[in-house]
Amino acid sequence: MSRHVVFATAEIAPLARVGGLAEAASGLVRALQRTDVTVTVVLPDYGDIELDEVSSWALDLPEWCRPARARRGSAGGFDDVILIDRPGLARPHPYVEPSTGEGWPDNDWRFMCFSAGVADVARTLDPDVLHLNDWHTSAALGFLPTPPPTVLTIHTLGYQGICDSSWLTRLPFESWRFAWFDGCNPLLGAIRSADRIIAVSPNYAKEIVEPVGGMGLHEELARRGDALVGIRNGIDVGSWNPRTDPHIPINYGLEEIEGGKQAARLALSEEFGWNISGDVLLGVVSRLVDQKGVDLIAGLAPYLAGMKARMVLLGSGQANLVELVERAASDSKGRIAAVTDRYDEPLAHRIFAGSDLLIMPSRFEPCGLAQMQAMAYGTPAVATRVGGLVDTVIDVDRHRSTGTGFLTETNDLPGLVDATHRAIRSTRLASRRRLVQRRAMEIDWSWDGPADQHIEVYEAAIARRAPVDRTSATFASVETNVLADGDDSTL
Repeated sequence: MSRHVVFATAEIAPLARVGGLAEAASGLVRALQRTDVTVTVVLPDYGDIELDEVSSWALDLPEWCRPARARRGSAGGFDDVILIDRPGLARPHPYVEPSTGEGWPDNDWRFMCFSAGVADVARTLDPDVLHLNDWHTSAALGFLPTPPPTVLTIHTLGYQGICDSSWLTRLPFESWRFAWFDGCNPLLGAIRSADRIIAVSPNYAKEIVEPVGGMGLHEELARRGDALVGIRNGIDVGSWNPRTDPHIPINYGLEEIEGGKQAARLALSEEFGWNISGDVLLGVVSRLVDQKGVDLIAGLAPYLAGMKARMVLLGSGQANLVELVERAASDSKGRIAAVTDRYDEPLAHRIFAGSDLLIMPSRFEPCGLAQMQAMAYGTPAVATRVGGLVDTVIDVDRHRSTGTGFLTETNDLPGLVDATHRAIRSTRLASRRRLVQRRAMEIDWSWDGPADQHIEVYEAAIARRAPVDRTSATFASVETNVLADGDDSTL
């Protein structure tokens, strides 16, 4: 049966790209478009997105968010895109002020306004399913009198959009669901309201119902029971494919792994002025934020000479962590090459192809993309035993017949040093190295399987929903400073 899904997100590659959310949203929507699901992507108008065959209309939004329009067309390979266009939404970066790295001070207003726009689009289009992604879209359910069957994807609990409690008075429908101590928590409201909740890997779905991984919301998530499911993200296997990649020296597949990776390894080492001879080449492609264990990566520096290893790192992010990485590179006596001023996608491709091992010591990782992208190039990952890394990396020493990489025993520097030592020893054994490389490359990391699982969740949300018509009012006739449903006991 054909279904129509309104898919709301703050970013989607290539139209607006910051991190993993953009890649995941893009991969899923493209895979859904190859099925009988019709997808309408709803995105903030950041000011630089061109649409083809444009139509537009005025949105019925609260007074504090007017005037606003919806612009509809196609773009970036997506058949149906709606941009929420309102002065103040457009910025050079979706979330942060580039010169300071701090979030825009009006992000609460910007994404509440966007959520209100998502709600009005859903009211207008009446889709079979409304699919919300992370906190930026979660407040849409507070602006909908009768929500359609709704699915919420949690890409990370690390960001919840917590804002001032005054926002509760601007949510006209069931604002109590968004109340969080003395503030307003958009993500919490959607967790309480959505028909189905998806975490972006099965292991992450288990972690977030526990105190350590739940970021304060574990009890709320646990209450949802089997409404919460875990579906592993995929990657764009068209772009991340050594058989066709234009960014690497020679293309290779399963039958040409040795020659292809050797050529990529030599080219990458020459790019940074190295004659690596017998050294093992470690790769890192990461945002430089606390979540990614950047301090652990820097902590490897004193051990590299003893391991006979070198490291190429690509990443940008927090100023203090950029400084930490650059200092480690300076102190490493030529064993670390760090590119920290940009994200360079062609270089990321060269690192995945040319490295012997990927280092990924995340402190938490809802799913992770880099480990799957690297494994598509036959590069095993050394990773911490968290989140989606557990679902995608099988430790070779624990599972000799199926292993595809190396997981730390403890999520700290000693654990990373030990796992890296084990991985390097394994890499130096040619027959074992080739076996692990082949296993990694044989895995289907595409979005096709995860997309089918999403369709199953959509059907479950539709089957579960018995809509209750709270009111048919629109913002033209309802003031938005009234708490709905009378339950304000948690304000």
